[in-house]
Amino acid sequence: MPASDEKKQATGNNRKPQNIILENRDKLTVSGVLNVESFNDESVVIDTELGLLIVRGQELHINRLNLDSSELIVEGNIISFEYIDERASRKGGFFSRMFG
Repeated sequence: MPASDEKKQATGNNRKPQNIILENRDKLTVSGVLNVESFNDESVVIDTELGLLIVRGQELHINRLNLDSSELIVEGNIISFEYIDERASRKGGFFSRMFG
């Protein structure tokens, strides 16, 4: 059995690896992006293969979104980013996940 198959079997899923690269707190590159749920100049809510990812900051803007390659680049003053629990992120709508 190839090593990649063994790894998939060991983790119990077929997810692609997700990478998050933060450069100098002003450029965030995310792979494994499925969709952008919402965005404004203070937050970007991203649906990823590992659950919802929320990026917070100031003067944020999406520099590049390519759903074919599952990549997103956010630029601006990035203050924080965090995942919301994957199980909760798949239930209900956006507002129920944020405030429920």
